[in-house]
Amino acid sequence: MSTVVVGELLFGFRNGSRYEANRRDLEEFIENAYVTLLPVTFITSDRFGRISSALRRKGRPIPTNDIWIAAHAMESGAELLSFDRHFEEVDGIAWTQL
Repeated sequence: MSTVVVGELLFGFRNGSRYEANRRDLEEFIENAYVTLLPVTFITSDRFGRISSALRRKGRPIPTNDIWIAAHAMESGAELLSFDRHFEEVDGIAWTQL
């Protein structure tokens, strides 16, 4: 699981009415033996720069955190599952719209 996604979830929890319960559930999920929390690396940062630049050249910007999420998914070889259609603007990503 991407640390960037965890940050977005925690942000959402802090703006909701169930912060403590949601945080406990997230921590329990992350502690599962089948879940690995992936750190942001230099490679992630490089991919972020490449994606951001390509989107700017195409005139198709997307939210900055979503660029980080896309970069992290690409680095880890993960398929990105999202409701957000703007990920279709990111070239080379394995993305499935939910």
